[in-house]
Amino acid sequence: MMVRLPIAGKTLLPLLLIGAAACDATPPPVGMERGAELYETCAPCHGDAGSGNVDIAAPSIAGLPQWYVEDQLRGFQNEYRGDHAEDLPGLRMRPMAVSLTREGDVESVAQFVASLDAVYPESTLHGNAGVGAASYAVCVACHGEDGLGNADLHSPPIVQLDDWYLLNQLRNFKNGARGARPDDVWGATMRVNSLVLTDEAMQDVIAYVQTLR
Repeated sequence: MMVRLPIAGKTLLPLLLIGAAACDATPPPVGMERGAELYETCAPCHGDAGSGNVDIAAPSIAGLPQWYVEDQLRGFQNEYRGDHAEDLPGLRMRPMAVSLTREGDVESVAQFVASLDAVYPESTLHGNAGVGAASYAVCVACHGEDGLGNADLHSPPIVQLDDWYLLNQLRNFKNGARGARPDDVWGATMRVNSLVLTDEAMQDVIAYVQTLR
């Protein structure tokens, strides 16, 4: 039985109903279930399996480490990724990252992406892997001899990334679209290394990376 108490000619019933609705509200789940739900907004570009779409410059992300996906999403949220006029794919991606506003969203969608079967995209460039091997010696300290990366240094497994995506990112580092912001600590290291590479040298070293799979 509900008792109606007068308040300035009205009752407490509406307030009680509002309070009940608030008590019934539950936060969204955190983890794989929430990640799968959030990934529905990613699938139109990156694909249901996370294999990407070269036609819209959306890279393969399936099976990338959770820490790396989290790093990149936060980079977009903090505007040291996707805020440069020459980085059109990044400009498209940043609003998607910014939309992850609830606590645990970034971690949840990153966990889901990491759970997808890793994809090793086919080569699309025609660099000289033999020449690129020498240039890759500089990359070993962070990305490893096997190209599998190093979480402690925030270095991703580049063997899982599309070769065209790697080329675009090296160009971004070189022209200042990435790694030029003081808050992008790890990107700054990549920017320094990219400055010494010509476009041809970039394609050569990427061709060598493809041989590490």
